Amino acid sequence: QVQLVESGGGLVQAGGSLRLSCAASRRAFSTYDLGWFRQAPGKEREFVSAIRWSGGATSYADSVKGRFTISTDHARNTVYLQMNSLKPEDTAVYYCAAAAAGSSYIDYPTTYAYWGQGTQVTVSS
Repeated sequence: QVQLVESGGGLVQAGGSLRLSCAASRRAFSTYDLGWFRQAPGKEREFVSAIRWSGGATSYADSVKGRFTISTDHARNTVYLQMNSLKPEDTAVYYCAAAAAGSSYIDYPTTYAYWGQGTQVTVSS
C-alpha cells in the first residue's frame, strides 16, 4: 500500500512563499515517480510538477516555472514543493501523487495511481 500525506499549506499574501511537504511510504519513495497537482474550485485538476525516481529529472507546468521547485529528501521519504513569488491564481488544493516509475505522460492525473488527501493553499491579493 502506498501512502502519501501532504502538509504545509496555508494562507499567504501575493509575493510570499510556502513549502509543501509530502511524506511518502517507503515503498512509494523507492519505486515511484512523484508529482504535485492542484485543483481550484470549479476547475479540473492540473499538473504542477513531477520528479522521476530514476535520475531525479524534474518537470514543471509553464505557469510555475521559475517560481516553484520540487525536491526530495530520501532520508525522510519526503518530497517538497517550494513555492515562491506566489500569485492569487496559485490558490488551490495541492495534491501529492505517485505513479509507477518511468510512466509516460507524467503530467496527466490519470497516470497516477496513488494520491494524498490534499492541502489548501490560499494566496491573497
